[in-house]
Amino acid sequence: MKQVLQDPKEKRVRVVDVPPPVAQRGRVLVRTAASLISAGTERMTVEMGQKGLLGKARERPDLVRQVIQRAKNEGLLNTLRVVRARLSSSTALGYSAAGTVIAVGEEVAGISVGDRVACAGAGFASHAEIISVPKNLCARVPSGVSMEHAAFGTLGAIALQGVRLAEPTLGEAVVVIGLGLLGQLTVQLLKANGCRVFGIDLDERKVELARSLGADEAAVMNAETRRAVMDWSRGRGADAVLVTAATSSNEPIEFAGEIARLRGRIIAVGLVGMNVPRKVYYEKELSLIVSRSYGPGRYDPEYEERGHDYPFAYVRWTEGRNLEAFLDLAAEGRVKLDPLITHRFKIEEAEEAYRLITGERGEPYLGVVLLYDETRPVETRIEIAKRKVTTGTGRVRVGLIGAGNYARSLLLPALKAAGVEFQAVATASGISARDVAEKYGFRYCVAGADEILDDDDVDLIVIATRHDLHAELAKRALERGRHVFVEKPLALSDEELDQLLATAMRSAGNLAVGFNRRFSPLAREAKEFFKARREPLSILYRVNAGRIPREHWTQDAREGGGRIIGEVCHFIDLMQFLTGARPVRVYAEEIESRNHEIVCEDSIFVTVRFADGSNGCIAYLAEGDRALPKERLEIFGEGRAFVLDDFRAASAYHRGRERKIRLRNQDKGQFEEAKALYAMVAEGAPPPIPLAELEATTRATFRIRDSLRLRRPIEL
Repeated sequence: MKQVLQDPKEKRVRVVDVPPPVAQRGRVLVRTAASLISAGTERMTVEMGQKGLLGKARERPDLVRQVIQRAKNEGLLNTLRVVRARLSSSTALGYSAAGTVIAVGEEVAGISVGDRVACAGAGFASHAEIISVPKNLCARVPSGVSMEHAAFGTLGAIALQGVRLAEPTLGEAVVVIGLGLLGQLTVQLLKANGCRVFGIDLDERKVELARSLGADEAAVMNAETRRAVMDWSRGRGADAVLVTAATSSNEPIEFAGEIARLRGRIIAVGLVGMNVPRKVYYEKELSLIVSRSYGPGRYDPEYEERGHDYPFAYVRWTEGRNLEAFLDLAAEGRVKLDPLITHRFKIEEAEEAYRLITGERGEPYLGVVLLYDETRPVETRIEIAKRKVTTGTGRVRVGLIGAGNYARSLLLPALKAAGVEFQAVATASGISARDVAEKYGFRYCVAGADEILDDDDVDLIVIATRHDLHAELAKRALERGRHVFVEKPLALSDEELDQLLATAMRSAGNLAVGFNRRFSPLAREAKEFFKARREPLSILYRVNAGRIPREHWTQDAREGGGRIIGEVCHFIDLMQFLTGARPVRVYAEEIESRNHEIVCEDSIFVTVRFADGSNGCIAYLAEGDRALPKERLEIFGEGRAFVLDDFRAASAYHRGRERKIRLRNQDKGQFEEAKALYAMVAEGAPPPIPLAELEATTRATFRIRDSLRLRRPIEL
């Protein structure tokens, strides 16, 4: 399908063929009929994408500091891999569209195939022929409203939320500063609410348009504008001022304070400078509210991504209900949209549309709509590298399912260095699939996993999706006799694990999991250091994990499983490798905090007893500072000690002497792990980690959760 992307390499907007998305839980698939370019927001996105590395660094000095700190901890090479992977990712443009529902995912109610819907959300309602949109970000389009008009829904919801925050009452005098698309909609919504409206802009044409759409008065911004507003408001000043301009300048906020009445309300809807002048705001005791986009629910993953709506009786106007209300106003003719449309482009001509809004064409514009041919056949498979696939050469052909930051920055470079051949890649969005396919030379990319699972030319299925899909995809691949590598964790429950292990034992393919730390050179040095021991080991493992927000997908019990299952598994596996023994008992305690933002089980102490009598203690802590390196491992046994610092340096102590080891870059074993995978597939070598150890590690993480819940040690 065709989609509009910001190309990070060519630093321009392109219309690219990408695989269409697939139906997902809680979402609907929509065949797009029209989408609206939000000129202000999207122009800034495009301009940022056109900047070089130095320009981006100036815009985000906070990220530069993070990169520098990462380089200190992990080394320059590893940091460059991560930075390049992120900077090479294309950006989907657009967030306001309308079309027809063609598929409905599980747990979606109230929307059916064939419904006409307006869709909202950056990353969801993109400029693409087919879009995957969470159910709370869709609203049915009333009869009589065209798809072009419905495509205004998101902008209308933004304008409507700004008006709601102003709390206008019948007959109040309200000023709108900035008469672009958002401002023109705001003028009409205020008139529909019974207000007197004064519009202000720098462009005479937009001022005249506002008058034609119902503004009681409008003026071009100049030295006389303040006096004009005061005369119009009978010398009192505006009851409310809505700033809908898009500028880095502070002038709109300053001017809003000057024209507002005593105790007036000012709502910042557009992206404007926010250096608030204290004197005028203090003397008039003004209220200033910054409107957060479409309304309640915005930026809340529980609402937007997971479909948990707010109770109607307690939150009357969510972003979804604002979308509905705007469409109703359009259906009633209370909001006129035809006069706002100045340009229409076919999706194939989208590059010209962006030349228009960035000023390259040098002509005025307001509403720019992209139109789509809903009858055009859409390709689900995009060929990238044309080559003949050979057999019997000893090469390992990889099919990748999922391509997040970790896969792009570490997993794929490691597999490439091991000598694999990249065959196929699938991701939920299709955009990252195309990016990855082009960068690493995959033969083709698709959106759904089935085509990769059924491709007989694929030797190794690599699963790097979100955690809830790991076990099911691995099971299906093993049922087809494929070799499988799963990024950790292996499963999220005992039931999933039982089914997967049963399949693995029957399958002609081998199962491997991304417990990479045991393959690192310093971990192997530690194991060699204690190889002649006859007594148990005592191991202290401190992890400065850092905090992940409660609303992040990894914290969701169903989708991510939490950080114990998702990451602590690494440390259990490494201890199992060092001791050569299975974990037999765990006991865990978490912090207790009254701060709702803190996930208590993200900071835990875990004691693990192993079958050989060894003990391990994991201090997994989220409350530290990022300047402290992430991992420190101390191992004691038979008069020896070995200290491993963040997989970059180590010290071995024996007979009163210290031997130091230091690597140029952090090495957590991903590249050696990839070599072992290659050998497993190409040479028939055994799996890198025995199945029994994969099971033991995974069960241990489940029992840690049980120990926290039951507050006692748990036997495995």
